[in-house]
Amino acid sequence: MSSSNGSPLNGLSLSKPLAVFDAGIGSYAIVDLIRRRQPRRDILYFADRASFPYGGKDRAALLAIIRATIRFLLDHEPEAIVLASNAPSIMVLDDVKGSCSVPIYGVAPPLEEALARSRSGMVGTMGVRSLIESVELPGFVRDRVPDPEHVALIEASDMVDLVESGAFLSDPERTQKAVTAFTAAIATRWPAIDVLTLSSTHLPWLRSFFEQARPDWLFLDPAEAVAAALPLPRSGTGRTVALVTESRTYTVAGFRKMLDKLGVTLDLRVVDPLVRPS
Repeated sequence: MSSSNGSPLNGLSLSKPLAVFDAGIGSYAIVDLIRRRQPRRDILYFADRASFPYGGKDRAALLAIIRATIRFLLDHEPEAIVLASNAPSIMVLDDVKGSCSVPIYGVAPPLEEALARSRSGMVGTMGVRSLIESVELPGFVRDRVPDPEHVALIEASDMVDLVESGAFLSDPERTQKAVTAFTAAIATRWPAIDVLTLSSTHLPWLRSFFEQARPDWLFLDPAEAVAAALPLPRSGTGRTVALVTESRTYTVAGFRKMLDKLGVTLDLRVVDPLVRPS
């Protein structure tokens, strides 16, 4: 057990940290946003690469992963937890909140804001396949907007791959061509759309590419609402510690390389995978 001054588990020595987790590099954008808003906050960032991609898993697999991850993070005595991934936030978060002893925040499409800022009244939500094809997302939309038919659900897994592969850093010209073609297809199918939510934590990394492709559209990052909703830290020194798992495909070496390309320096510690979905 740890003292009230912080959690010494694995020598982390963090003071009531905010735990932020996801399976990919995309969620680091949320960590960076929180850090800019709360510079004194201690943050425990967990990148569960062994479970990547969340977006390719069904509801049962996601539920098992998220439950195991929350149990693991609670050992570090966080003040709160952020599930920094849109798909599980929509698909399974309600099922795990009741068993979590600290507040847990998810990331969800800011549909009300999107429609309020749309000139045409037609908006879109971009996300990974599992989210877009889930039974939960249409229900989420119906609960929040009076006219669900005014919200297009747009599968954007190919865009997520541009981030996870690092192509958006290593080959920006190819990335821009891919984003331009993708948005052109959206405009053809839904010509009235003028606001899109970046409803995968990877997609905000492509925001400048989207804005160059469609300067007449507005792109909203759901993470901004999460960061604004978090309580102010009661203690902390502004330290960020990253825990990472790995698989044969998604290695720690690859994760370090991606962080280096982003210019991010982290205290990085490798831990064993929590769940190995079949």
